[in-house]
Amino acid sequence: MRFPKDFLWGTATSSYQIEGGARDDGKGPSIWDEFVRRPGTVKDQSNGDTAIDHYHRFQDDIQLMAQMGIRNYRFSISWPRMMPEGIGAVCEKGLAFYSELVDCLLSFGIRPFCTLYHWDLPSALQRRGGWLSPDMPEWFAGYVRVVAKCLGDRCKDYITINEPQCIIGSGYSLGVHAPGLRCGADDIVRMDHNLMLAHGRAVQTLRELVPDARVGYAPCGDPAVPFTEQTQDVEAARQAYFECAPDSVIGPAWNIAWFSDPVMLGVYPQDGLKGYEQYLPRGWEKDLEIIHQPLDFYGQNIYQGKLWRAGKNGRPEPVPFPAGHPRNALDWPLLPDSLYWGPRFLYERYQTPIMITENGFDAHDAVSLDGKVHDPNRQDYLHRYLLSLKRAVEEKVDIRGYFYWSFFDNFEWSNGYRERFGLTYVDYQTQKRTVKDSAFWYKKVMETNGECL
Repeated sequence: MRFPKDFLWGTATSSYQIEGGARDDGKGPSIWDEFVRRPGTVKDQSNGDTAIDHYHRFQDDIQLMAQMGIRNYRFSISWPRMMPEGIGAVCEKGLAFYSELVDCLLSFGIRPFCTLYHWDLPSALQRRGGWLSPDMPEWFAGYVRVVAKCLGDRCKDYITINEPQCIIGSGYSLGVHAPGLRCGADDIVRMDHNLMLAHGRAVQTLRELVPDARVGYAPCGDPAVPFTEQTQDVEAARQAYFECAPDSVIGPAWNIAWFSDPVMLGVYPQDGLKGYEQYLPRGWEKDLEIIHQPLDFYGQNIYQGKLWRAGKNGRPEPVPFPAGHPRNALDWPLLPDSLYWGPRFLYERYQTPIMITENGFDAHDAVSLDGKVHDPNRQDYLHRYLLSLKRAVEEKVDIRGYFYWSFFDNFEWSNGYRERFGLTYVDYQTQKRTVKDSAFWYKKVMETNGECL
């Protein structure tokens, strides 16, 4: 069986990681603009002030995407570029930038997928409580209203929130991402709820203003992969993937079911409520009707995975990777079967079409003497993972698309410019783009709809 004829092959980026123009044309500061100024927050002491200068180079960048066969492109909007204070006044030049971006994409035959929130919260709203504020869902809905009125006549595909687990887990629990806080389980649970309520209000707003919109949500998490395909190991992996075990320190900040069951099923997982219901805001049950909005697709960002088997006591048991197990440059273990078992388990649970909204490989890339960037390890990673995805498709898992992360090397959050996930190499001193071998390989995959795998 082949990939469906209308399968969406694409690539993805995010605003803070590529745009630059941090203080241009009335843009307000985001929590990332401030976080990177603190000593020790970014490994190479860099920031996203310039990034890859996409704000000024987007037309050339989109032309390059078109040349490489990209027909579906997931980008994100910088909230403070649209609304410097997060609420109130709208920045006309910010609106114009994203309007021109969408027009440019469409002129090259590229379908825009707009992510509404990819981590760059306006600093002004963080000072007013950020995700801990009960006003956050309405602040977000107001921002989404501005986006929908600006782009909704041309852009029809939207993702509300990218990786809620990282937003809360990295930013407010571990403190390694903006805004760099270390909150307790009580605050984390309230932020989780506010975030999902903001998602629900965003969906409602889009349905109102863009009736023909296609809307999704993009959480993340390492799939639980069964150590063998024996029934007991498969069931153990499924249980491990969705289990919401209590954690008195960070709460459910990284959990799959906690961030997806309310959105997709309209209920919090029962095991999660045992540990965390005490922290949910009063009247939380009534909010579930808003949180649980019908979605057109359920996105998932998948890079790695973990092995599980059934233990002697009947409980899921993690299986360590053997010595020398392959890893990427960030030391993430490679597990191609993640792109089979993750979508399969998620589809079985949520019965909603799946979109792989991110998947990619970080490598120690360099421009060779011949002026090219040879990255066979990235090609091999892609080949293996896409074969696993194809297996899921063949077994009737409803998967609608795949977006490689990322089209460009970029600012990789707390790792700065040390890590390279892109299909296109960027020299950060000159801003020269060099298309990597993997981009030509992926172009062939897209052209053949995966038949060359």
